[in-house]
Amino acid sequence: MLVLGTAGWALSFPIMKAVTLAQQAMLPDASSWFAAALCMVYRFGIAAGVMLVLCWPTLARMTRSEVWEGVGLGAFASAGLILQMDGLAYTEASTSAFLTQCYCLIIPIWLGLIERRWPSATVLVSCALVVLGVGILSEIDWRTFRLGRGEAETVLASVVFAAQILWLQRPRFAGNNVNHFTLVMFAVISLCCFPIAWVTSSSPSDMVRAYGTPALGLFLGVLVLFSTLGGYLLMNAWQPKVSATEAGLIYCAEPLFASLAAVMLPAWLSCLARIDYPNEIVGGSLVAGGSLITLANVLMQMPAGRPSTVR
Repeated sequence: MLVLGTAGWALSFPIMKAVTLAQQAMLPDASSWFAAALCMVYRFGIAAGVMLVLCWPTLARMTRSEVWEGVGLGAFASAGLILQMDGLAYTEASTSAFLTQCYCLIIPIWLGLIERRWPSATVLVSCALVVLGVGILSEIDWRTFRLGRGEAETVLASVVFAAQILWLQRPRFAGNNVNHFTLVMFAVISLCCFPIAWVTSSSPSDMVRAYGTPALGLFLGVLVLFSTLGGYLLMNAWQPKVSATEAGLIYCAEPLFASLAAVMLPAWLSCLARIDYPNEIVGGSLVAGGSLITLANVLMQMPAGRPSTVR
């Protein structure tokens, strides 16, 4: 289920790229901050509306614990996404994709400090394979790599995403209704991003014009259905059933699915939105990096590799 949720998130990468290209033609003066923040306002706001309808019969029984869990998840997700967006303006997309996966190392290190013991050999090997696989997949050029503002913000975003994963694992939230706290999470993300979209817009009408074509409306619908409702509901429902370390490694398959989606979808999206967005080409980096990431997750699924604690 977590692998399926990761695939749903990965679908957002080519779709968001297509949305950006289409909006650049419609609103050439709009900032990248405006486009990214507005997408999250609509994406998570609509998803919150859907969850409100689903939760309506049981809404009166929502507990303080469910509200608190949703607020924490929404706050961490918002902060991580904002840092990731700003960092992306100061570094390469491939570098951002690589550094974002740092949480696969942060989580076992943090849990090792808390439990005062080293992670198992299987966990260490799996983490190393994932880092190497994502590095190959992202085609990182170590000769030009440097730790500047963009890289530092992306690493900080990864720390926040690690905190989000660990927050979802807290035992005190074990009995919470997943629909209730997911509703709160979506609402918090939308509300946090709205001020950014409002401040960075040239005029209020841009917030309507940005999704004023059928193609962009369709793209937004796919983001809401698969990448938001599908991805995050699967995450919130199923992640607590595995360890935080295992979940972090599974989520590192996102760049692999994103690369596969970029091989197949851009040409179709271009036809719908009338933009120039060619398919990417399958290369050795996709095969090699994807194989290492897959191998790491297979190792974690073996009986000797599955962590039994750190829920």
